Amino acid sequence: MRTVDPARHRARRRHIVNAAAELFAAKGFERTTTAEICKAAGMSAGNLFHYFPNKRAIFHAVFEDDEPEGATKAERLAAARAAADPWAALLDTVDLLAAPAAEPLVPALVMEAMVQAYRDPELEALLSRDNDEERATVTTLLRNAAATGRIDPGLDPDAAAAWVMALIAALYTSAATDPSFRPAEQLPTLRLILHRFLRPDTAPGPAR
Repeated sequence: MRTVDPARHRARRRHIVNAAAELFAAKGFERTTTAEICKAAGMSAGNLFHYFPNKRAIFHAVFEDDEPEGATKAERLAAARAAADPWAALLDTVDLLAAPAAEPLVPALVMEAMVQAYRDPELEALLSRDNDEERATVTTLLRNAAATGRIDPGLDPDAAAAWVMALIAALYTSAATDPSFRPAEQLPTLRLILHRFLRPDTAPGPAR
């Protein structure tokens, strides 16, 4: 029996996903054809379908955290929730969630995912699980930071987390709709807003 090399299989799947992601970002899901993905990936349709059953499965894979190298986002969020310094962990988490907005394809892909989620319950569930975990982590860190006196204790953690997530989301929507917007250049402003919102009586230092 022929054996499958798991590392090679993952690499081929990732190659397909990366090739398709460029098309999805430029043309959208509906206007991207399987033939175009095959051409971009340099393989036949039969070979492509050995790794994914259909185009929608490839689109879903774009948003799955399956990188074998380094800690996954889920692992990093779990580590943040257990951190001894919740304020530093909160800023690190914001950086983690905001950083992909600076990648060339990501904002357009996120916008396309939001459109497709309305007609794709499986994708909607995938994105909701991801968003719920992110928001739960931010809420936990805000609650812990308030308990240790690191942020304004009068803030409601759930409501404050909603605003933090909205600020992060604004980086993606602005990058997707305004070609002149540079998310990486706006990160210092985002951190400043968080300082003034969450710690109004303190001035932010150079790093934190």
